[in-house]
Amino acid sequence: MGFGPGPGGPGGPGGPEMRNTVTNAPYSGVEVTTEQQALAGGNVIQRQTTRNVFRDSQGRVRVETQFTRPGANGQSTTVTRISIFDPVAGTASEIDPQNKIVNSRPFHPGTQGAMRPRNPNGATGARAARPADPNVKSEDLGTQSVNSVIAKGSRVTHTIPAGTIGNAMAIQSVHETWMAADLQVPVTVKVTDPRFGTRTTQLTQINRGEPDASLFQIPAGYTVHKGGPGGRGPRPGNNGGGQKN
Repeated sequence: MGFGPGPGGPGGPGGPEMRNTVTNAPYSGVEVTTEQQALAGGNVIQRQTTRNVFRDSQGRVRVETQFTRPGANGQSTTVTRISIFDPVAGTASEIDPQNKIVNSRPFHPGTQGAMRPRNPNGATGARAARPADPNVKSEDLGTQSVNSVIAKGSRVTHTIPAGTIGNAMAIQSVHETWMAADLQVPVTVKVTDPRFGTRTTQLTQINRGEPDASLFQIPAGYTVHKGGPGGRGPRPGNNGGGQKN
């Protein structure tokens, strides 16, 4: 997850569990992301996104996201999108339940723990040759219970010195992560940046049971569009070719 869309944990698709396959650690949960930005005059913009996340023992991940789409005459509609990342089949699928369309592409994540050798300072590859950035500070926050699981915390503070981007004073952004060691997903990620506001993602209602296998299958009767490596295939409404599943 994480926190990126991480599925499988805060962060949504693109989070750690999307780059690495984690097996034998099934779970499901609700991922809540809150974004808040303070404006001049005391005005505040706040948005919240909720996603249901599932991962089975084979490392397959399903993320269900609901969002509101503005419509005519002030009428809005709730739209659901489903993402399935399947390292067993080697596919990533974006499912549109409203139109019964699936965009599927090849998906080849790494394996958790299969990393390049590190240098004594912990960096890998080209990063190992780079000198430490004096404007980046990393902290170990120790271990504690977060959202009912034992998690290890870390904090990275990045300082932009005064004058670097025309800023009169230094700007600090802080990225704090609490990672569940056994599930290998973040349960909390908080990013604070005075330029953009605060973004917090929490993985809640964690259930360690095995999700139903049907959650990781393409529903029957859907039209499947297949894209190339890294592609998404034709978008809904496109006249590209497809096949019924």
